[in-house]
Amino acid sequence: MIIRNISLLLLLAGFLLVSCKSTQTGTKASRGNQKAGVDNAGVFIDANKEKLIGNYDEAQRLFKKALELDPNDAASMYELAKLYARQNKINESLEFSRASTETDPENVYYHLLYGSLLQSLEMYSEATKEYEKIVELKPNNPEYYNQLAVAYLYAGEPMEAVKVYDRIEERAGVTEEYSMKKQSIYIQEGKINKAVEEIEKLIEFFPNETKYYAILAETCLDNGMDDKALEAYNKITEIDPDNPYINISMADYYKKNGQMDKAFEKLQLGFANPNLDIDTKVQILIRYYTVNEIYDDFKHEAFSLSDLLISTHPNDPKAYSIQGDFLYQDKQFEKARDAFRKVIELDSSKYLVWEQLLFTESELQDNKAILQESKKTIELFPEQPIPYLFAGGAYYQEKNWDECIKVLENGLFYVVNNDALLAQFYAYLGDAYNQIGDDKKSDKSYDNVLTLNPDHDYVLNNYAYYLSLRGENLEKAAKMAKRATEITPNSSSNQDTYGWVLFKMGYYEEAKFWIEKAISNGAEDNAVILEHLGDVEWKMDNQERAVELWIKAKESGKGSDLLDKKVEEKTYHE
Repeated sequence: MIIRNISLLLLLAGFLLVSCKSTQTGTKASRGNQKAGVDNAGVFIDANKEKLIGNYDEAQRLFKKALELDPNDAASMYELAKLYARQNKINESLEFSRASTETDPENVYYHLLYGSLLQSLEMYSEATKEYEKIVELKPNNPEYYNQLAVAYLYAGEPMEAVKVYDRIEERAGVTEEYSMKKQSIYIQEGKINKAVEEIEKLIEFFPNETKYYAILAETCLDNGMDDKALEAYNKITEIDPDNPYINISMADYYKKNGQMDKAFEKLQLGFANPNLDIDTKVQILIRYYTVNEIYDDFKHEAFSLSDLLISTHPNDPKAYSIQGDFLYQDKQFEKARDAFRKVIELDSSKYLVWEQLLFTESELQDNKAILQESKKTIELFPEQPIPYLFAGGAYYQEKNWDECIKVLENGLFYVVNNDALLAQFYAYLGDAYNQIGDDKKSDKSYDNVLTLNPDHDYVLNNYAYYLSLRGENLEKAAKMAKRATEITPNSSSNQDTYGWVLFKMGYYEEAKFWIEKAISNGAEDNAVILEHLGDVEWKMDNQERAVELWIKAKESGKGSDLLDKKVEEKTYHE
């Protein structure tokens, strides 16, 4: 048996509000039974005073004394029951509570306490009997009927609960509250026809209330009564043709029945209705079209509905925002940018829209726009780190190394609990410090990345390459470069770096193997890699082949600063 928190039940029942009434009843009923003419009223009052100031032990002692003076004092029994309940002494509480109802069976508050105690002890059948007595005492109080119905539900007698609601209905008439409670019970009991009849009764009494037709339609739709559901939906359209939700509901109906064309027609009507709020429309779009496989199948419908959303709500930024999301997902980046810029024009206060705009500009590789918009985003949202990263990348592309470093260092301060983002900041800083020749800070930045993510192949590659160019820590460089080729085995850049580090260490055969692998892996026109292979061939005494590779490198693009000199003098320089 589970013993629940009795004191909470007592507070909910509001028993403290009726102490004076209980006292009067108990005192009046007990006067003819007092011992030798001793009046316990003074003791009872003292006990109540102690209870009010929180001296519960003393109050309990005095209530017991009052009961000794008058064994038929129901009010003292009631108060003792409450005090024992507060101490979680359930058996004592239940006994005094039962005694109070037997001594003064006309006092509804005594029955309420006893009923709540029985329920807390999961004695539900006994509780129903108490609540029946309560309803008999107070037949015009609907709350007591509610408590009786709940007791029957706990007792596992749901149809008895329905009968209680019917009794309320006989007194108060048909109401939504009790019809819906009965409908819920019928559905839980699998009595679907009865549930439908209950809603139809509501409709009979309130024939122009469209929400009851909607409830009827949903109940029927959920239980395979599709024709009846359609009738209810059509009735809503007849009563209220401008109802903002009816077309959405009918779209669900047709979708459930596999009539996708009709479902889409209803969605279009719903989206064209200005009375249907935009949040509902946005949720529908998200629900139907953001899962990739659904989006691919219904792309046309998605864009059609998003266009309707904009035409119906032309001044609401949410309409352009979701259209921008669709366009971005469809890789229509130019149009997505226009949509996100329109959102910002209407409402510039949403950070996530600015961030999405920056990602869109990145897809378009519009460095000028990235720089301009990231700076504006930083002004509006200075504590968001990602715009600093975008700004740093844009400055890097412009070869403005000092500004790049400055904005990245500022942005680092706002990165919290995000190691992946922190690693990106340090990776950019490593590159930028390398560009200005600050090798110490560059190495430190790269080391920070690898502490956060030892398998960051971009940094492993760059760090190894820059160390090899300086001829420093070549063993460390070789380990990093080799690891990069393991992480991304098809990267010609990583393969070339590993080969170049091996070249710097004097392992020419191994260097040639990896650089040739890089060339065969898509770098046959890469000037730097071709030049590297030429340098290897020179060191392996294949001078003619080396010169051929240098010439090809020059024809392919920009190599090292020494490439032209190698070609002109047909000799190796370092």
